[in-house]
Amino acid sequence: MEATLEAVKRDGRGKNEARRLRAGGSMPAVVYGGQKAGEAPDGVAIAVDPKILWRILHSESGANTLISLGLDGTSARVMLKDYQLDPVTNQLLHADFYQLAMDRAITVTVPLHLIGEAKGVKLQGGMLDFVTREIEVECLPADIPEHIDIDVTDMVLNQAVRVRDLPQDPKWKPLSEPETMLLHVVMPKAEAAAQAAETTAEPEVAKKGKPDEDKK
Repeated sequence: MEATLEAVKRDGRGKNEARRLRAGGSMPAVVYGGQKAGEAPDGVAIAVDPKILWRILHSESGANTLISLGLDGTSARVMLKDYQLDPVTNQLLHADFYQLAMDRAITVTVPLHLIGEAKGVKLQGGMLDFVTREIEVECLPADIPEHIDIDVTDMVLNQAVRVRDLPQDPKWKPLSEPETMLLHVVMPKAEAAAQAAETTAEPEVAKKGKPDEDKK
């Protein structure tokens, strides 16, 4: 997904300037990278509309959204590097962007998306336990996946999905080790504890019975 965001250069710095911008409906930001002609130079102080950026952050691709940043009649491809939120109001306070080279691979974190209901959950009373809900991949900026699908329909109790089991796609490659576990189907903790208690109790009963047998 690609979004458009307009920006204007700002000369002022500091808290007073930031307050003035926010009072006027915009917010301070900085864009880094890109020193070629016609592109945003390094470390340029800008102001953007926080409402538009908020919508971008809450889109399906979120912080991985490719943004066409308009500045002084030019357009640069950027991504969100970092942002700050007000701890009380949860409003955007500041953002950092970095300019992309569209022919150079980048590293992004992509969420995992499950398809179906696991047999181990539906028929065996288990539950899906996530080791992680996202994974780092390397790809070109234009090929960033919104999410990575994992079909869990045939998963049974005690079965796991590892990085090696992910669908293959020539546009991106995972950076984690192939054996890294992503999720597995396990028994709920209460049931697992009950089963363990039953297993532990059985030998004790057998031991208690031996003295009686010896007496006979």
